[in-house]
Amino acid sequence: MPKKLKDTDYLSISARVRAMENGLLTRERMERMLEARSVEEAAKVLAECGYGEMNSFTPAALDERLSEARDAVYQDLQGAVPDPNVIDVFRIKYDYHNAKVLLKAEAMGLDSVRLLVGGGRYAAAALQEDFQRDDLRECSDAFRKAVAEAKETLASSGDPQRADLILDRAYFAEMSEAARATGSGFLAGYVRLLIDAANLRAAVRAHRMERGADFLAQVLVPGGNVEERSVAAAKGSELGALFRGGRLAEAAAAGAELAAPGSGHLTSFERLCDNALVDYLSAAKRIPFGEQPVIGYLAAKENEFTAVRIVMNGRMAGLDTDTIRERLRDSYV
Repeated sequence: MPKKLKDTDYLSISARVRAMENGLLTRERMERMLEARSVEEAAKVLAECGYGEMNSFTPAALDERLSEARDAVYQDLQGAVPDPNVIDVFRIKYDYHNAKVLLKAEAMGLDSVRLLVGGGRYAAAALQEDFQRDDLRECSDAFRKAVAEAKETLASSGDPQRADLILDRAYFAEMSEAARATGSGFLAGYVRLLIDAANLRAAVRAHRMERGADFLAQVLVPGGNVEERSVAAAKGSELGALFRGGRLAEAAAAGAELAAPGSGHLTSFERLCDNALVDYLSAAKRIPFGEQPVIGYLAAKENEFTAVRIVMNGRMAGLDTDTIRERLRDSYV
């Protein structure tokens, strides 16, 4: 087992993170964005949270601003956190997102620049260049092998979903390993819950599409609190019982009701899955110093980026306030 750093090793960064939490997008600030008379006024609330002034109000411009903000957060904290694996747990998914974009763009002969995002361990532009040169030596072994396997699978099968499944499995495996390497039980528990939520979501969608256990066995990933084999074997109506007693109990109960084809929208179910994660992370607010405040802050920023996208895209699309509000997740602060 890796040697766990002492909580006192995080004294300085914990104090800094507590101060940074004051700039997070609170529920009150989200309400101000919702009730603002215009998109421009809503964007002024974001400026208060450090996003700067927005000169263009389009989904593409918003994605670019969020990508820049995400990258800035991780670049800022990367050298300040005693164990870089803590940061990597949150950065890894953006590397795999970019890998999916690059593979599909290459297969279709398209330009991928617009769809690449910042925030990963590997700068998007550098990753694109390395990918095009077929030289990913600067990347982790797991990432490099997964990209090679996904590329070969896509070329031989023409099926992008199969390639995505390879990358998804590698993503969760790398994230689990990074959490394990920190020696933090709190972070490992968070990753297990993330995997549970991903598997629960996959199971509900598969049952709605009337896909069987064989399909689920391909898409579910190991490493959660509930074994993926149990999820694959369960009927849609049994999902609530399978997750009963855990943090996803309420989400699973809702998912069980929505697992039948044509049974309704998944908005509330998705929100309950995310809220379970926020509930788990809320324990970090009661811990004065250690890795937990850092983990809580990073997850809160990830939730914030999602909330900003929901509110601003909703406002730009002209959706009514109640429709946007029902899509928002619980706030960390």
